[in-house]
Amino acid sequence: MSSMNAQTVSDMRLRGDWLTLARLGWLAVAALTLTLFVAALPLRYKNFQEVCMGAACVEPQLTLDDVRELQALGLSRSFHAAYHVGLETAFALVHFVIASVIFTRRSDDRMALFVALMLLTFGVATFTGTLNALATPSSAWRLPVSALSSLPGTLPDWLWQPPTLWRLPVAMLSAIGQVSVALFFYLFPTGSFVPRWTRWLAVVWIAWQVPCAFFPNSPLNAETWPPLLAGAVWAGFLGTYVFAQLYRYQHVSDADQRMQTKWVVFGVTAALSGFLMASLLASIVSIAVEPVFLYREAITAFIFLSMLMIPLSFGIAILRFNLWTIDVTINRTLVYGVLTVTLALAYVTSVILLQQVFRFLIGQTSNLAIVASTLAIAVLFNPLRRRVQGTIDRRFYRQKYNAAQTLAAFSARLRDEVDLDRLKTDLLAVVEETMQPAHVSLWLHEPGQENDV
Repeated sequence: MSSMNAQTVSDMRLRGDWLTLARLGWLAVAALTLTLFVAALPLRYKNFQEVCMGAACVEPQLTLDDVRELQALGLSRSFHAAYHVGLETAFALVHFVIASVIFTRRSDDRMALFVALMLLTFGVATFTGTLNALATPSSAWRLPVSALSSLPGTLPDWLWQPPTLWRLPVAMLSAIGQVSVALFFYLFPTGSFVPRWTRWLAVVWIAWQVPCAFFPNSPLNAETWPPLLAGAVWAGFLGTYVFAQLYRYQHVSDADQRMQTKWVVFGVTAALSGFLMASLLASIVSIAVEPVFLYREAITAFIFLSMLMIPLSFGIAILRFNLWTIDVTINRTLVYGVLTVTLALAYVTSVILLQQVFRFLIGQTSNLAIVASTLAIAVLFNPLRRRVQGTIDRRFYRQKYNAAQTLAAFSARLRDEVDLDRLKTDLLAVVEETMQPAHVSLWLHEPGQENDV
């Protein structure tokens, strides 16, 4: 490692009183997060059992149709509540365990401690939404708000109906989770802003997200914006995250840091791919038919499982376990990710088209459409996998692909080659092209010469 990198590693270490304060701070946040999460579970369970009667119901709220479908399946609203609370608890538990392992093993490293804090707050407090059950609107603060305003009726709704006292710690944890995610991509893995101008983007993000966490119904919340505007702002920030990591990878990181970056990019890409694939399948099916309740529940579980790739990959990147297997992992993920999405789209499209054909021919749908589509997917699996593997190797692993092609060509020539001198030349050329060693030599055993023992 160069002296500059050694200095960077040294600067990342916490010592003395700073280390003690950092550890105590993390433990305090962890204790608060777990306490609030456990306290919110009964309320969350109760909320999931309630039936939404309005027209603005959103997943995973139960509607009257959902209740009827549950009853037809012999299930109850308690099952729905237990299912979702179980998913959120398992998701939070994985984040908490990985954050705790990082804290236990690397708490003297500033970046590792920050990642542990991010996983703890984002995974337990921000993403699951469980803690929001503690922060429902209440009139507890109406009196002080009214006392501060001569015309309380003119106050905006987001200020006139402030949340309960629980909202303060919940909002604080939510703000930490939102802010830490952006800071992570600007800081990882060295702990410094690269490029330097990203620190100003971090300031903008903090100035936006912190007030939004405390006043979720205010105009600061992007969910209240027009969809195109909100999407453009989120995409803009996401683009800066990607750019910061790519710039650092190309111009700043050493070999180990590049491997860490690969793990992070792999985890985020796998998680977002799973999320988008689930959303795509849900959209395709909803266009053709009304998605059944259990199908929507399965989609929710798949989204949670996909998002778990983030803490798992981040934990590997920080703890440096099996760090150098990432290229193989990325290759397999690209191949089977593309293969899964392609086959899923082909399957859903095939079922929809065949059902329409059967409806046209016999006036009703038939299970033969599902059987025929399943058999077609089974037949297509291996040929499509080989095609996808070859395409990805040519596009992203050109050196490996060229080496494989060179070895295959040499094997074909070897069967017909009889000139020993020519064979030696070809062998040396193949070794040099595929392995690229600093020096290549070839010794041949002379006939009649005994080996030394």
